[in-house]
Amino acid sequence: MPIIIHLDRVMRDRRMSLNELSAKVGITLSNLSIIKNQKAKALRLDTLASICHALHCQPADLMVYVPEEGVEPTKSDNPLESL
Repeated sequence: MPIIIHLDRVMRDRRMSLNELSAKVGITLSNLSIIKNQKAKALRLDTLASICHALHCQPADLMVYVPEEGVEPTKSDNPLESL
């Protein structure tokens, strides 16, 4: 997966449990666990904003893009082109 989520690391750095983050953000434990364990297929921007607010961090603190080896991006691979 080319996007890696570092929610567990940021939570550990902030000494915040999944239960506490769930209460602050208003997201179920199971949904936060899906995000934390790299199982999420999508993440709404308002959810990301709520997590960042609760953890006092930036989106870049939570995510990193790791290109897949041997896969060259093509023009059609850029989702921002349609904006």
